[in-house]
Amino acid sequence: MGLIVQKFGGTSVGSIERIRNVARRVAKWKAAGHELVVVPSAMAGETNRLIALAKELQPNPDPRELDVVATTGEQVTIGLLCMALMQLGVKARSYTGWQVKVLTDSAFTKARIVSIDEDAIRKDLGAGVVVVVAGFQGVDEQGNITTLGRGGSDTSAVALAAALKADECQIYTDVDGVYTTDPRLVPAARRLQSVTFEEMLEMAGAGSKVLQIRSVEFAGKYKVPTRVLSSLSDPALPLAEEARSGTLITFEEDPHMAMEKAVISGVAFNRDEAKITVHDVPDRPGVAYAILGPIADANIDVDVIVQNVGHDGMTDMTFTVHRSDYAKAVKILRDQVKPHIKCRAVSGDERIAKVSIVGMGMRSHAGIAARMFRTLAEEGINIQMISTSEIKITVVIEEKYTELAVRVLHKAFELDQE
Repeated sequence: MGLIVQKFGGTSVGSIERIRNVARRVAKWKAAGHELVVVPSAMAGETNRLIALAKELQPNPDPRELDVVATTGEQVTIGLLCMALMQLGVKARSYTGWQVKVLTDSAFTKARIVSIDEDAIRKDLGAGVVVVVAGFQGVDEQGNITTLGRGGSDTSAVALAAALKADECQIYTDVDGVYTTDPRLVPAARRLQSVTFEEMLEMAGAGSKVLQIRSVEFAGKYKVPTRVLSSLSDPALPLAEEARSGTLITFEEDPHMAMEKAVISGVAFNRDEAKITVHDVPDRPGVAYAILGPIADANIDVDVIVQNVGHDGMTDMTFTVHRSDYAKAVKILRDQVKPHIKCRAVSGDERIAKVSIVGMGMRSHAGIAARMFRTLAEEGINIQMISTSEIKITVVIEEKYTELAVRVLHKAFELDQE
C-alpha cells in the first residue's frame, strides 16, 4: 500500500453533506491500507466572502492582513473534515499551513513555497492517523501568515506530495478529469485518459481551470504522479475502479498516441486578461527592461509580449497581464515609465481573450499553425497577437469571439473524435 495525498476543492467540501462524502471517500482509501494526507480548500464561495468583507473596510486591503483573513476559510474546513472522519472511527488530525510548517517567501497573496517540514506529518502517519492539512497557506521567516494565490490548494497538495515522496497526488474536483476543452462550451469535448505534464502545463498557463499552473510546475519538477478525479461520484465506488478513473498526468507521451498524424490534446482559453500597449518607444537596448522591470517589481505577471519592428528609431510594445492587475499596471506605466522613457502614450484593452491549442504533435508536424489561423479567418475572427512554444500556439482575440473560436478550433482539429 502507498502514501496518497488527496486534495479536495471548494465545491467538494461546499456543504456538511459533501464534507461527509469526502470523509467516506478518505476512509475507504484508509481502510485499503493507504497512508493518507488530505488537503481541503475552503468551502465554496467562502474565500470570496472573506475578501469582500475585507474590501468593505479597505478598498485595497493591506496584503498582510488580507492573508490573515483569507486563510480562515481553510481552517474551518480542516476541523470539520477531521470531525467527520472521527465520526467514522478514523483517527485524524488537522494542521494549518504554519503548524506544518509550510515555509514561504513574503510575497503576501502570491507567496511561493520555499520548504516544508514534514516531520510531524510522518510521525502521525506512522501512528495510523489521517493528516488533514489546510491548503492555500503557509508562513514566512518572520512568522507572518501567507497565502499562495487563488487555486493555491492545488499547489499545497502537490508540494506536500513532493516533500513526502508520495506515490500519487489525487486532485478531486467538480469535474471528472481533464477535457479537450471546457464541456460547458463544447458538449462534444472528450475526457482525456492521460495527458503529459508538458501539455498540462501549457493548458493551465493558457487558461484551463482544472489545475492551477504552479501545482503543475511542482508536479513536473519533482516528478509527482498526479491524477484528476471527480469528488461528486459515489464515495462508495470500488477502490480499483476509482483508482483508474479521471485523467492521469504522465511524464512520458502516451505510447498509444498515433505518431503518424498531428495530435492536438486540447483547446484552452482565458478571458481574465487585458492588453496594454506602450506607443512610440525609443528603439534602443534596455527599453524593454525599462518598461517591464517596474511591472515585475509590482509582482504583476506578464504573459504574451509583442514588440513591433522599429521605424524611424521608434517602436511599439504590447503585452498582456491578468485583468485584475490591469489598472495597477497602466498606472505604473503612466506615472513611472512614460516620463522616464519619453514614450508617446499608454493604451489598453480589457475586452480581449486568449485562445490556445496544445499538443505534443506540434513537435513533429507542420501546418498546425496554418490550420488554426485559417479556421479563425474563415469565421472572421481577427488575431491581435500570436505567441508560440514548442507544443502550444496562443492567439489574442476580441473577447466576444471566445466561444466561437473555441468551438471551431475544437472541430477543426477533430478533438470530438476518439
